[in-house]
Amino acid sequence: MNIVANELKTRGVGVIDDALKHDDEAIISVRGKSKYVAVSLDRYNYLRECELEAALQEVKAEIKAGKGKVMSADEHLSRL
Repeated sequence: MNIVANELKTRGVGVIDDALKHDDEAIISVRGKSKYVAVSLDRYNYLRECELEAALQEVKAEIKAGKGKVMSADEHLSRL
C-alpha cells in the first residue's frame, strides 16, 4: 500500500496501522516519490535476522574458500 506523506501528517500513525493490516509493508511517498517503507517490528526483526544469516553464510563460504583467517578474539584485538 502507498501512503502519501500528507495523509500521514493528518491521520498520524493510524494510517500506517491500517495499511499494515492489509500488507506486510507500506510505502510512504513524499512529493510523488517513494521515499520510505514502514513495516511492523516483527517483520523488521525477521528481515534483519535474514540479513544476518546471509552475512554469516557469506563469511563461512569465504573461510571455506581460504579467504579468511580463523582466530580468537584476543588475536583479532592484538592485530587491530
